[in-house]
Amino acid sequence: MIFWMSQKFLSPKAFYTTTTHFLPWIITGVVLCLSYGLIAGLFIAPADYQQGDGFRIIYVHVPSAFTAMAIYFVMASSAILVLVWRIKIAAICMSSSAAIGASFTFLALITGSIWGKPMWGTWWVWDARLTSVLILLFLYLGFIALQSVIKETQHKDRAASVIALAGAINLPIIHYSVVWWNTLHQGATISKLDTPSIDPSMLYPLLSMIVGFMLFYLLILLLRMRNQILLREIKTEWVKEVLL
Repeated sequence: MIFWMSQKFLSPKAFYTTTTHFLPWIITGVVLCLSYGLIAGLFIAPADYQQGDGFRIIYVHVPSAFTAMAIYFVMASSAILVLVWRIKIAAICMSSSAAIGASFTFLALITGSIWGKPMWGTWWVWDARLTSVLILLFLYLGFIALQSVIKETQHKDRAASVIALAGAINLPIIHYSVVWWNTLHQGATISKLDTPSIDPSMLYPLLSMIVGFMLFYLLILLLRMRNQILLREIKTEWVKEVLL
């Protein structure tokens, strides 16, 4: 079944053709979600009773951190498909996601430091949450470096898959770090099992920004994957037809 699906729907040609129709819809979703999230979050949502307007950086910090973790989860899942079923499009997805994930992780660290300075009185502390997110950035960079060193495609995909899977252990550490250790970082606000500890007027713009960031990742991912497909399949007839 997996083999049949990989040939029917996950082949480079089928993927390239199908995603062509999705791109305009994804762009529309990105514009709508980010527009509402930024306007409502920066200008409509009330100021926090403790942090004032300084809390508004949450509308960039939290979505970027959430997206960074989600991207690595996508990479780890793709790694399984590569190692077990050798699905080519999964390897392309994994490779194309790394630089995007590193960018979102870097953005999460920078915005977290900017937020932490007035709240904690310092730009950086070796807090469990901050340190584990920094490790996530190093995992992304290590993945990118490994892929740049190995030239042979199959060996590169397998080695990168092992690295991606090994690094996945860091994801639950990031998520539960504020529970397992005494940390300066605040606890969960929207990912709790009970009612989120954030007012709806602040919550809805935040959720919209998270969806917008995820759609933006999907948009950039598809564009990068389509480019990699053309480069990898450059000698095939269907790519020659597309380029012509």
